[in-house]
Amino acid sequence: MELQVINEQGKPTAKVAASDAAFAREYNESLVHQVITTFLANARQGTRKQLGRSEVNKSNKKPWKQKGTGRARAGRASSPLWRGGGKVFPNLPDENFSQKLNRKMYRAGVCSILSQLAREDRLAVVETFTLDSPKTKLLAAKLKGMGLDDVLIITDSIDENLLLSSRNLPNVHVVTVSHADPISLMQHAKVLVTRGAVAKIEEMLS
Repeated sequence: MELQVINEQGKPTAKVAASDAAFAREYNESLVHQVITTFLANARQGTRKQLGRSEVNKSNKKPWKQKGTGRARAGRASSPLWRGGGKVFPNLPDENFSQKLNRKMYRAGVCSILSQLAREDRLAVVETFTLDSPKTKLLAAKLKGMGLDDVLIITDSIDENLLLSSRNLPNVHVVTVSHADPISLMQHAKVLVTRGAVAKIEEMLS
């Protein structure tokens, strides 16, 4: 598989050979869907809390006598049948949403996403991507010159200037190879990968 190399003006200058296993895999929609849903599920936190029967602020006194009133039997006001009563199975903060996904399946799913990005010309390679100082204006001007506004930049090593200058730009994210997740890869219009990062991706997904 050959990937397009672009310059600082966003023009294609050459092509670089890449592994077919990582960048020329057939698109597997069901596998990609499973990878995405599992990733999102594992990112969830237990942030909801409901009250059970023993936790609601209700009296335990029997509301009325068992027989003779003509109304339905009732034992306590905290019954789940009553408005304001406790839940039978309340949601708790320690709820676990995590799902298991085999390592081979995850790698195959990421390869499938990268391959589809390459086929759609949404994946491009640059030699290096660095800035002289941590200024948002510099990065904004550089991306504008390349004709990019919604982009994920994958580098082979952490560049402090690039990281700091990208924090205040919407739709621009800078990550290293190990932090490039399936959601980030799919939600951006363009993915820029440095030449060094391509080699690391091939090594990681092989």
